[in-house]
Amino acid sequence: MGLVLAVVVGTAFAHGNKVHVKGTVEKIGADSVAVKTADGKTVEVKFAATTIFLSRSNNEDKPAKASDLAAGDLVVIHATPKDKILEADEIKFSVPAAVKTGAPVPAKPKS
Repeated sequence: MGLVLAVVVGTAFAHGNKVHVKGTVEKIGADSVAVKTADGKTVEVKFAATTIFLSRSNNEDKPAKASDLAAGDLVVIHATPKDKILEADEIKFSVPAAVKTGAPVPAKPKS
């Protein structure tokens, strides 16, 4: 688990004693989420009973729950380091733009 915190230092932003993890949801467990950051590293963040979930859509944050998270969602997590883990205070997530718009798949050119 010490490796997780070492990885976070290189892939997240510190804010007081808080850590920000930004990236794409890779996997969701019963009590945690794995986030792939922009530098390709995976960071695990544990849920707490007090974790706040917010779904961002149309520039508006709406209350959500852990079960609303899905692999591929974009996330910004405000977390607190506790012992050798990160515990989420707030998880703000949104569906990537290409998925939200439902953009049509381009037609194959006729030969």
